[in-house]
Amino acid sequence: MTLAVDVVKRGGKRPTEKFSPDKLHSSLYATCLSVRSLDGHATDTATHVCNLVVAWADNKPEITSADIRRQAAKALETVHPDAAYLYKHHKQII
Repeated sequence: MTLAVDVVKRGGKRPTEKFSPDKLHSSLYATCLSVRSLDGHATDTATHVCNLVVAWADNKPEITSADIRRQAAKALETVHPDAAYLYKHHKQII
């Protein structure tokens, strides 16, 4: 599913792209697996958080990749704090 929302990439140096819930879901799922969540829990968590972000983004014509990360991390914090920490700080950790 692709929403009619443009995503402004980090720094605005790359072209915008359409928001992809599948791309977000994959990122959240991988993060959950990285903190050793079971596959089913990782899938459920990623789906739940992705749905919350999609609902948040639905009425916006344009968002930034940082907005998506911030909203996803906020939603993830309530259901999986360890994954939320990794998701928020991935650039500093790697």
